[in-house]
Amino acid sequence: MLGPRTPSPPAPKMSETHKFPFGFRGRRKPDEWDKTIIAFESPYRLKDLCIPQVDAPNPASDTVQQQKFKIRLASSDTRRQSASMLIEKRYASRGYQARALEEDPQRITVLVFMEEKIVGTTTLGLDGPAGLMADSVYKQEIDSLRAQGRAVCELTKLAIDDEHVDSKHIVAVLFHLCKIYGQNIHHATDFVIEINPRHASFYKKLLGFEDFGPERVCPRVNAPAVLLRLPLQYADEQIARYGGMMKAAAGVRSLYPYCFSKDDELGIAGRLIRGE
Repeated sequence: MLGPRTPSPPAPKMSETHKFPFGFRGRRKPDEWDKTIIAFESPYRLKDLCIPQVDAPNPASDTVQQQKFKIRLASSDTRRQSASMLIEKRYASRGYQARALEEDPQRITVLVFMEEKIVGTTTLGLDGPAGLMADSVYKQEIDSLRAQGRAVCELTKLAIDDEHVDSKHIVAVLFHLCKIYGQNIHHATDFVIEINPRHASFYKKLLGFEDFGPERVCPRVNAPAVLLRLPLQYADEQIARYGGMMKAAAGVRSLYPYCFSKDDELGIAGRLIRGE
């Protein structure tokens, strides 16, 4: 049962915002060679990326430069192996186990590259005859959605190399690409995510997920887990209202301002559906 949601602050007027605050003016058409879905830039302070140099002419320099990112799919063994290394590194730092990514037609793994290095990844699991990974622990809860005629997808294996990137931007674009694949292309109505209870508040506060299954032990990672659910209609409304606004959406404490705008979403979905 879904509980009442906290009312969102009023949306800023369009005149108070930039049309492409996330550097989307620099986005490029898909690259046929490397199958880049979209390229974008994100503001980042150069000093945060450099080792301090004693003899630097201006050590107090606070120059803001643009980080350039590309979003691609894990469409080859090489990319899956590289993404698996990032997942294993991040999971091991928290004491979790993680299996390597494998080719699976029911799973779509999205990657964010910076200078040809993978800095973020997550996987969208599509429902089908084999079910979802979360069915192994929460089948009764997920079956209750299926019984209502709802189409469920799951998010798994989120990992961000947050040593060099602003993780909230990367999480937002990974989430949005999964929403495009799940809702716009595969007509999903709900996301579910099986998450350690320690991380549940992040997804609830910043993306609007809600409790959907009690704490149990997940045998895949040998750690406690809870199940969260997000009706994609809610995500769609938030993206239509705040997507692409970034800091212009003052007072909005969520990741939705860091997602693409609704116009960009429709453009990306259209290109993917046409196979461009």
